[in-house]
Amino acid sequence: MSELRPLRLTGAEILIADGLRREAISLAGGLITAEGGREIDLSGFRILPGIIDLHGDGFERHMAPRRGAVDSPVAGLAGLDAECAASGITTAVLAQFWSWEGGMRSPEFAQILAQTLQNSDSLTAMHLQLRVETHMIDTLDAMLGLVERAGISYVVWNDHLPHKHLAAGKRPPGLTGQALKAGRAPDDHAKLLAALHANRPRLAAALAPVAAKLASLGVRMGSHDDNTAAQRAQFRALGADLCEFPETAAAARAAKAAGEPVIMGAPNVVRGGSHSGKVAAEALIADGLVDALVSDYHYPTLARAAMKLVPRMGWAAAWGLVSAGPARVMGWHDRGRIAPGARADLVIVDDQGRIGGTIAGGRVSYLSGALAARMLA
Repeated sequence: MSELRPLRLTGAEILIADGLRREAISLAGGLITAEGGREIDLSGFRILPGIIDLHGDGFERHMAPRRGAVDSPVAGLAGLDAECAASGITTAVLAQFWSWEGGMRSPEFAQILAQTLQNSDSLTAMHLQLRVETHMIDTLDAMLGLVERAGISYVVWNDHLPHKHLAAGKRPPGLTGQALKAGRAPDDHAKLLAALHANRPRLAAALAPVAAKLASLGVRMGSHDDNTAAQRAQFRALGADLCEFPETAAAARAAKAAGEPVIMGAPNVVRGGSHSGKVAAEALIADGLVDALVSDYHYPTLARAAMKLVPRMGWAAAWGLVSAGPARVMGWHDRGRIAPGARADLVIVDDQGRIGGTIAGGRVSYLSGALAARMLA
């Protein structure tokens, strides 16, 4: 879809830095401009900054509708682009595993997806985050090679190994299903997990030079599921200064005390707490500890979470958790706000908070219902 001709949207409430204000907004050349363009009356609607999602892995459902049924990542991205647009997302960071879990979470698929994204013409601005399993130390050189080839600028350290069971010599729960998903025999999968668990004594020496190389390339690093302040400190020492999904308030407070951004999942807000018994995102938000909300496994929850928080926080602060906040976290100065010179990334909602349209970089990525009738008249 081509870029919009110059437009001037009038009559709507516009969300700017200090709240909602009824004024006109113009779009031209993919940017928000001061004036000009064909006028469209959007009275009764609100225009909000486009949503910036810094961590979403729901794209896996688009890549493989059934286990192992990966047909074409290109076709999957088309469906993902449509879902992001309908969810008000104008910038999406795909959280792609570099993991022992295999399948779409394997290093091999990470390379396929990175190449696909480089050749993508999606309307949603899509970026790649690599979620690197710390204990896969023998694959770190290959990971660095992909980062350099694909220009990946965001890496998060993960550790999803079931260490408690492995240390006790027990078979981890769900191993058979996990093995089948990875395309391995259960016994082979168990041996792999045990071998990776045995890498623990070598971990610090292996990760330090890799993290230093990533830092020298300008890659932003974070850690995932920090449980304690000490764990946050360990990743901080590697240069991973972004705290993603802390499991406890103590870990979140340690990050904020060090001036580090904290990211939490929007589904946690929408459902009223963590599905796995970890700290509630709303509690951290109430304490001023959260800089950004992300979709995690469900794209539509970003707008829903922000809307849920509006009565308590007001529009600017609540919607800022999915727009201005994520932009600040990543140092993206061209988006996350409605102001002349910024990217024309907009979400248009009705008086019920329903998304009627999304404009990404000056191109319409989603349009429906009463808003479509108004804009196409």
